[in-house]
Amino acid sequence: MKLKRKQFGVIGLGRFGSAMATTLTELGHDVIGVDADESRVQQLADVITQALQIDATDERTLRAAGVRDVDVAVVSIGENIESSLLVVMQLRELGIRTIVAKAVTPLHGRILEKLGVSRVIFPEREMAVRVAHSLVMPNVLDYIELSRDFSIVEVPAPDAFVGRTLKQLELRPRLGLTLIAIKRRSPDSRVIVTNIAPAADEEIRPGDTLALLGSNERLNQLDQLLGR
Repeated sequence: MKLKRKQFGVIGLGRFGSAMATTLTELGHDVIGVDADESRVQQLADVITQALQIDATDERTLRAAGVRDVDVAVVSIGENIESSLLVVMQLRELGIRTIVAKAVTPLHGRILEKLGVSRVIFPEREMAVRVAHSLVMPNVLDYIELSRDFSIVEVPAPDAFVGRTLKQLELRPRLGLTLIAIKRRSPDSRVIVTNIAPAADEEIRPGDTLALLGSNERLNQLDQLLGR
């Protein structure tokens, strides 16, 4: 299923913002990146759709840059909390409905939520959570916390699963886990194809990566559940 092409605005092109803008571009979306630092803008000038050196705390400047037309705005200004809050306020004034903002402290995050930000991100904390889980569960390739009670993990398909269909595996009734996607390499091994919501007759193949949704209680017993 091909995803709809979206337009993103990334305000602040430091390490986090630059990586965000680059990745969104690689995923096939249009990206307007803005920063007051000329060197940061120049680094992305030939990478993303449009890179502009502007003062993002000024509403008129944001409007002139076309930021008001984006589907999603990402505020990645972390080092200057005041500027971060001002930019969010300006984006709200422009009528942008979906705003994602980076926070550096719990207080910063709470204020962003009060301003109506759709999602607050703590990059270092979220990365630390992922790494911690990968250390505790070595077979986990990736970990995404959905809530205090539920998460998604990516794991290599166990040998015992290979050659069996999802119907035969009975993951939900037997293990309390839901398989939401299968990642596997294309026949030429050049790209990784993701099968979202695979059918019951889908057969697990060697080298597959499984994305499993479940309660944190069940996922913490993953090695035991998967027979490792």
